[in-house]
Amino acid sequence: MGMTAPATELAPPAAAAVGSLSPSRASDFLSCPLLYRFRTIDKLPEPADPTAFRGTLVHAVLERVFDLPAYRRVPAEAEALLEPMLAEVLAADERVAAMFHPPGDDAEPLDRAAFLTQCRALLATWFTLEDPSRLEPAERELYVEHVLDSRLLLRGIVDRVDVDPSGAIRVVDYKTGRSPGEHVEAKALFQMKFYALVLWRTRGVVPAMLQLVYLGNSEIVRYVPDEADLLATERKLEALWAAIARATDSGDWRPRPSALCGWCAHQDICPEFGGVPPPLPESRPEPPPPPAALSSG
Repeated sequence: MGMTAPATELAPPAAAAVGSLSPSRASDFLSCPLLYRFRTIDKLPEPADPTAFRGTLVHAVLERVFDLPAYRRVPAEAEALLEPMLAEVLAADERVAAMFHPPGDDAEPLDRAAFLTQCRALLATWFTLEDPSRLEPAERELYVEHVLDSRLLLRGIVDRVDVDPSGAIRVVDYKTGRSPGEHVEAKALFQMKFYALVLWRTRGVVPAMLQLVYLGNSEIVRYVPDEADLLATERKLEALWAAIARATDSGDWRPRPSALCGWCAHQDICPEFGGVPPPLPESRPEPPPPPAALSSG
């Protein structure tokens, strides 16, 4: 069971926040400040990605499975949810629909049957790792937020929160890829500690378990956090926000080349690949005050 957070004053409402970070945006800046700028400040569009969409669809099915009574939470019922949910998204999202029916004769359409087969395989793997008939999640796709003393808003969506009869909290995140190497695993655990920090600050209890469920290679990674972990995560997020403030103030958003560049949608405007970024938007946000100054005010 986690420890109770020390007594503190209530956090200011989200409206008082000077800025916000989600795990995704924090990861963007840590990976490449220029990518953070493209996504958060320039808000540049990116083409739909089949791998990312496959993960989104499988996540949606895993959430919906728990709407069924326990005895119906079986692979066949989960698979039966796939095609209707895919059809629903294709009807509502032109960007996703274009993957299956691309405009132009030279574009290669995504094979719908093969795509669904891949999704079914991931769902089948989940049933070998967890038994949903024995689970009753307290929360699914839970939006969480908390404003730190520095007025930085932390926000995100947790795939699943389980609470046992004693009140112990387990935070669960589904990953449709394979379990990564040590460096990337630390990145995934940072995301989980982010969620754990917000839950601790909002509920007063340190989650007893953080659980990453990797469907790509049938592996579960578990981590037991403590207060020291979460305080260190909080300090890291404050330092990260200070670095974002400096970049916003100076306009210096430097690329950080890595193996991830091969998957970036913005290579054509990245200096590392001979491109030129567009001018910064005139209405870009004011640089956020540094956390140190805010915490004393």
